[in-house]
Formats: sequence, C-alpha cells, structure tokens
Amino acid sequence: MTTTDYSVSGMTCAHCVSSVTEEVGALDGVTDITVDLVVGAPSTVTVQSAEPLDIDQVRAAIDEAGYTLDAPRS
Repeated sequence: MTTTDYSVSGMTCAHCVSSVTEEVGALDGVTDITVDLVVGAPSTVTVQSAEPLDIDQVRAAIDEAGYTLDAPRS
C-alpha cells in the first residue's frame, strides 16, 4: 500500500472535492482518497493505492477535473 499527498490548486467547494475524487479514483490501483480542502490556497489530496501512481496519470486526472496539480508532497 502506498500513500501520497498531492498539492492541488483551484479547489473551492465540495463539488471540487467530488470532481477530483471521481477522476483520481478512476485510476488503476487507487483504493482511497481524502481531500483537505483549503479555500484560497492549495488543497491536499491524499491518495492510497496498491502501488505508486504515475505522476503524469495523476496530473492528467486532476487536469480533467479542472484543477492544477502543484506537486506531490511525499
């Protein structure tokens, strides 16, 4: 099991959380997602997965949801 924190910009509400959770949750191997929403600053998206995820796939999923992946935090 791998847990990675990602910094995501542009999220402002529960709909944002839902969109990111849906897109990232569709990636192969993802088992759980939690979001610490911070309005006006980057939010933390914590992803648990069976194996480390490809950063480009995570970035594409977050882009698809309409937000910006700043960087992985761990």
